Amino acid sequence: MIIVNKKGILIYNNKSYKFSYGKNGFTKNKIEGDKKTPKGIFLLGKLFVRTDKIKNLKTNFIINSITKTMTWLDDPNNKNYNTLINTNSNQTEKLYRNDNLYDLILVIEYNSNPVVPYKGSAIFIHIMEKNYKPTKGCLALKKEDFIEILSTLNPNDKIKILNEI
Repeated sequence: MIIVNKKGILIYNNKSYKFSYGKNGFTKNKIEGDKKTPKGIFLLGKLFVRTDKIKNLKTNFIINSITKTMTWLDDPNNKNYNTLINTNSNQTEKLYRNDNLYDLILVIEYNSNPVVPYKGSAIFIHIMEKNYKPTKGCLALKKEDFIEILSTLNPNDKIKILNEI
C-alpha cells in the first residue's frame, strides 16, 4: 500500500518520497475545481505513459500509450464526467501535453464507481513540476521516484491518502 501524509511524504515499500499535492490541501469533501486532494483509501487504476518519451518502463501495470486525442473529461454536466475520452476539444484535461507532467499518469480511482457529478475528477499520480509546486488536486512525484515505485507496485495495491499522519 502507498501511504501519503500531509507533510508531503509518500511511503511505499518502507521508503519515503517527497511529493506535491493539492494547492488547497486535503479534504474528505472534494468538489470539482477546489484544488484539494481527496482523503481516503482508493484503488489504483490504469497507467498511461507517453511511450514516445518513456521507453522500456518496467512495471506490473498494463501500459496504455497516451495519444494526442486522449483527454479526461472534467465537465460535471457531461454524461462522461470523470472518464477518459478521445476528442480534440479544448474543454477537457488533455493527457498529451508539451510539458512532462503527464508523461506518466497512474489513475487514482476516486469518484469512479459510481461517478458523482461535481465530486472531483482526474485525480492522478503524475510527474511533478519544479520545486514540488502544488497541484490542482493530484499527487505528483519526481519522475525517477515515480518510475522506481512503478517497478514494484501492483495493480491490486491501494493508496491511503491522509492528513492526520
